[in-house]
Amino acid sequence: MPTITTTDGTEIFYKDWGPRDAQPIVFHHGWPLSADDWDNQMLFFLGRGFRVIAHDRRGHGRSTQTSSGHEMDTYAADVAALAEALDLKNAFHVGHSTGGGEVVHYVARAKPGRVGKAVIVGAVPPVMVKSDTNPGGLPIDVFDGLRGALVANRAQFFIDVPTGPFYGFNRPGAEISQGLIDNWWRQGMMGGANAHYECIKAFSETDFTEDLKKIDVPVLVMHGTDDQIVPYADSAPLAVKLLKNGTLKTYEGLPHGMLSTHPDVVNPDMLAFFKG
Repeated sequence: MPTITTTDGTEIFYKDWGPRDAQPIVFHHGWPLSADDWDNQMLFFLGRGFRVIAHDRRGHGRSTQTSSGHEMDTYAADVAALAEALDLKNAFHVGHSTGGGEVVHYVARAKPGRVGKAVIVGAVPPVMVKSDTNPGGLPIDVFDGLRGALVANRAQFFIDVPTGPFYGFNRPGAEISQGLIDNWWRQGMMGGANAHYECIKAFSETDFTEDLKKIDVPVLVMHGTDDQIVPYADSAPLAVKLLKNGTLKTYEGLPHGMLSTHPDVVNPDMLAFFKG
């Protein structure tokens, strides 16, 4: 399997499809998944002449199940190492959920010329947890509940999340895909329980405000209004206000996992942004 090795010896698995001289798109997955969650988008953009790349975050998927480094600084450093190893120039970076936070944290620190554009989808920035400065956030009890459920029975927890709020399958009249549920579980159970546990703090408590302010490249912010994982009102509209060159695209009634439930809607909008 193709991997790069970071300075602390971690092996980061990645996929790299398409012509090496084509415009690269790098995909960053959500918690607790893997590069496989981007299969639809990778095939879509591969078929349109792009070079498509996706990696498994450390502790997730096929990457090393490390005992440390499960925070945004290290995640961003791992992405920088991947970009350096593959010598990516003017790359487009696309992140979903936790991966959206990873994109923002990386792009704010990337070497000049490495990043051309970015897209964040159902993403966690600016910050998820409720505080005096973020009164619209989710209480810490919500994230403590996630940690408790993971420790108690991770396998069942990783069935309950995709069966319910992640894809909106708990909504009346939802068209349920057992395949999506099973694939979510498969990806989640490939990763390390410790990495998944610690990543909850990373995606919920990291404040991306200053990162968003630093980013100069065009950024498309995509979010569904029925996102039950990262509530719309406290994320996308606030994030786009902090960006120098941000565009907000709102999807009425779509869930957190809209990349998988509605790729026919989302993919063309990303393509138009990349070509614009």
